[in-house]
Amino acid sequence: MTLFHFTGIKGSGMSSLAQVLFDSGFDVQGSDIEQYFFTEQPLIDRGMTVLPFNADNIREGMTIIAGNAFPDEHEEIVRAKELGVEVIRYHKFLGDYLSNYTSIAITGAHGKTSTTGLMSHVVRGYEPTSYLIGDGTGSGQEGASFFVLEACEYRRHFLAYKPDYAVMTNIDFDHPDYFSDIEDVYSAFQELARQVKKGIIACGDDKYLQRIQANVPVVYYGFGEQNDFQATNIEKTTSGTSFDVVVRNEFYHRFHIPLFGDHTVLNTLAVISLCHYEGIPADIVQQQLNTYKGVKRRFTQTDIGNNTLIDDYAHHPTEIRATIQSARQKFPERELIAVFQPHTFSRTEAFLQDFADALNGADKVYLCDIFGSAREKQGGLTIHDLIACCNDATHLTEDVKVLQQHAGAVYLFMGAGDVTKYQQAFEALLQNTNV
Repeated sequence: MTLFHFTGIKGSGMSSLAQVLFDSGFDVQGSDIEQYFFTEQPLIDRGMTVLPFNADNIREGMTIIAGNAFPDEHEEIVRAKELGVEVIRYHKFLGDYLSNYTSIAITGAHGKTSTTGLMSHVVRGYEPTSYLIGDGTGSGQEGASFFVLEACEYRRHFLAYKPDYAVMTNIDFDHPDYFSDIEDVYSAFQELARQVKKGIIACGDDKYLQRIQANVPVVYYGFGEQNDFQATNIEKTTSGTSFDVVVRNEFYHRFHIPLFGDHTVLNTLAVISLCHYEGIPADIVQQQLNTYKGVKRRFTQTDIGNNTLIDDYAHHPTEIRATIQSARQKFPERELIAVFQPHTFSRTEAFLQDFADALNGADKVYLCDIFGSAREKQGGLTIHDLIACCNDATHLTEDVKVLQQHAGAVYLFMGAGDVTKYQQAFEALLQNTNV
């Protein structure tokens, strides 16, 4: 049997794919830098071999799956080519692998990870399902008939896929270091639409998705009456959200989700639409919704004493607003403290005032230094430029004691960098002081 070696196995997509192949009975190992990332814990739990990068890791008879972050000049890729060992880029391998299943690709500027997690959980209640989520979670199920995957638009990576279904949650301008403008983003989604083989499930409340043209049916969902699947009679409580689903103006079913915020209703409606299209009964859908526990770093709650800490990946103004709205629904009487770490200088600069406007929805804002990226180490602005745009924002250093003055609050730790280190430091402080 072929041994799959993952060069860059700790990458979120790479880790997930390694888990899928391992669970499906393949021999899998990988390599990466030695720093610990949360994405490697599932690999450790499975007993997979994870090595430091080294050309000597590469041997004849392997198939190398290479992460896109690593150039052809990487020592392992160079050695593989010297030995005549096959090297396949992550997205190309995954695109080919999907042909074994009824594939459901979840894409959009926001909501991909949450919708992929929810979709895979619900569909799994009906048929064996493998899945790959962008939070570093993957699972291969023996005899799987469905494969649910997160498909990212960045650098048009999702064009490596020709899925049976594409779920499109929204189109927004989120990667100013790659896309020139919103129309450039739209063109990428339009190109993907032409590659879908069975059907597209798209949010009809999004003006850009309304323009999508495809060679397969486009089924729309959303709050507006123009949608094929509409959520109505929405009831929000501190324990979740209930709503009716109307299919082409005819009542279908009332659903309840243990989730908060308008975006969670839309994500669920996307899942319900796909399930209806595939003939999955409403009672199975509701049964699975009842047991859904969420995905990593998406409104993940930790309670310490009378303090509530929320870990969330929100790194765009639209996502910050959604996270704050969710918190207001679940904790209507409590003070909301936003702790935000911007991710990439280009994104911060492009959306500077939008970030401030979104963050102003919290009662108090603390801002961490801008987190760069492998592509972008520095920029023309600092965190103080964002602080100046906010109503009431304070620079947060690694000394998090200042947060203690908001005892009993709900703390929203948001960002795509390493903002979790601030939360971990604050958790340790709270536990040591028994607040």
